[in-house]
Amino acid sequence: MPFLTRFRRLPTQGRTTAEEDLTTDDPATAAPATDDRPEQRVPGDDAGTTRDDGTTRDDDGDTRDDGAAGDGAGGTGRDVEAGEPAGGLRRGRVIAVWVTTVLACLLVLFALIAPNEVGRLTPEAFVRIPLEGLVGAALVLVLPARVRRVVVALLGVAFGLLAIVKAVDLGFSAVLGRPFNLVFDWPLFANAMEFLTGSAGRVGAIGSVIAVATLAVAVLVLMALSLLRLSRVVVRHNTAATRAVAVLGVAWVACAVLGAQIVPGVPVAVIAFDRTVQVRTSLQDHKVFAAEAAVDPFGGTPGNELLPALRGKDVLLAFVESYGRDAIENPRFAPQVGAVLEAGNRRLRAAGFASRSGFLTSPTTGGGSWLAHGTLLSGLWVDNQRRYQDLLKSDRLTLNGAFRHAGWRTVGVMPGNTRAWPEGAFFGYDHVYDRWTLGYGGPRFNWGTPPDQFTLSAFQRSERAKAHRAPVMAEFPMVSSHAPWAPTPRLIDWKDVGDGSVFNGMPATGDQPDAVWRDPARVRAAYRGSIEYSLNTLISYVETYGDDDLVLVFLGDHQAAPIVTGTGADHDVPITIVARDRTVLDRISGWGWQDGLKPGPKAPVWPMNAFRDRFLTAFGSQSRPSRPQAPPAR
Repeated sequence: MPFLTRFRRLPTQGRTTAEEDLTTDDPATAAPATDDRPEQRVPGDDAGTTRDDGTTRDDDGDTRDDGAAGDGAGGTGRDVEAGEPAGGLRRGRVIAVWVTTVLACLLVLFALIAPNEVGRLTPEAFVRIPLEGLVGAALVLVLPARVRRVVVALLGVAFGLLAIVKAVDLGFSAVLGRPFNLVFDWPLFANAMEFLTGSAGRVGAIGSVIAVATLAVAVLVLMALSLLRLSRVVVRHNTAATRAVAVLGVAWVACAVLGAQIVPGVPVAVIAFDRTVQVRTSLQDHKVFAAEAAVDPFGGTPGNELLPALRGKDVLLAFVESYGRDAIENPRFAPQVGAVLEAGNRRLRAAGFASRSGFLTSPTTGGGSWLAHGTLLSGLWVDNQRRYQDLLKSDRLTLNGAFRHAGWRTVGVMPGNTRAWPEGAFFGYDHVYDRWTLGYGGPRFNWGTPPDQFTLSAFQRSERAKAHRAPVMAEFPMVSSHAPWAPTPRLIDWKDVGDGSVFNGMPATGDQPDAVWRDPARVRAAYRGSIEYSLNTLISYVETYGDDDLVLVFLGDHQAAPIVTGTGADHDVPITIVARDRTVLDRISGWGWQDGLKPGPKAPVWPMNAFRDRFLTAFGSQSRPSRPQAPPAR
């Protein structure tokens, strides 16, 4: 602004409060009469007191618009070109300033008081008092101008980071049903990148990362600018701000003591940076898990005492992606999925097979399948990435390892793996089939994987069809029911599967992910269809290749994402054991599981980490605890 123009505008009674926001970045740069001091009225001052809405109050209490007053007495405080609508321009400037201030306030409030779970984003949940907001306002009121600007800038960075974490929390809540863990969840971004690359291609994945990074930087900058603007408002109206901070501070203490909540689980008195408590707890979890892993009731059991009641059996362990309790009980899916299971009961009974089912509680939901695999196979509760990594570094006996020690050939069939997978050695596989070694020559489905039918067919040819072989224990995920659940393959005759080229053209005839994910109803329909396909594939495999020596254990790894199940879904997944040899099912008669492929609402529910020990015990394994490892020398 030219010097002469600023000089002519020094008298504050000729300016509106809103205009001051446009002429200075900080009250400290304004005229000395207004620096860090409340506005003062001189008795008899005809100009009166400036109000927040850009009007001026006279001594007698009447209000007038500063634009009109300025035009009639002493000018407007700026040069007005001929024919310029001075009053309209001033009102526009006032509106623009207030809109900007309101948006700044909303951005700060989002960071401080917005819930970090999608299911709690209701208007009532925003009726909260943030402690950090009160402390920040108090600092602005008491600090001198130069120090204040530095403190506000630092708070802007802190609040910006808090807003970014809260946005990530909401994303995790929508997909995994829980907030982001600041200690454990960083490796999940690499998994997300792999999923994006498989679904949208490398260019699409890189573009998404660039867009997210740009948005994060923008949030940091906008948050700092927002706090600077709001700090000017607080200083300019320091008397009112001081009273507000005092009243809200008392209210915060009262609500904190009483535990006041308008929305269940969302306290009115909020501490936005309470995540530091989670960080401290997470850092201690390493020691807790190490103590749990040190106790293994079967760690010292020799191979000849493991699983004697299953000798000679081929045991297949199938994790059906996203197959949770909602798939068989939620009214959106239960009629169709239930019909598949009921028809499967009839088909398997006709082939001489019987089954029993119950529920397990998974350590994860919406994703993180490897956590469920690690939990079930190790008998330890593995609900975060740090525990999973610690598990891989241990010598814990896994269910696969128990079969291997007892003389079975153990294989992992991992159609979703596209690179080296060193974890296979820990789990106790003799051989791992991945996306490339399965020999698939067909088109990409879903997130780039072959159909479940091809995976089972390739396994059958490579392992069970061999003559003069040892019994095999195999673990494989049924990935056709993995998000994005489109396009879904169709079952064909098993003898036609071959190298999978028979599926050429099939993906183009199905729903495409970009179209499905525009409508939550279509997402749920695609999910249901993929679950039906995976279950039908397993049932058909048993019909086609089952014999007296086949034992199939299939279960869900976790519930689907909240976009499918809705918020508040539990972590329960169905589990079923299928066998033609009735002595196999007799071994688990004491479990209380229900007959058939579908567990009822009152079927037993176990934590998933309880399955390993119960399974080993049921089939004759003798408990020989391993000795706890001595702590490392100091």
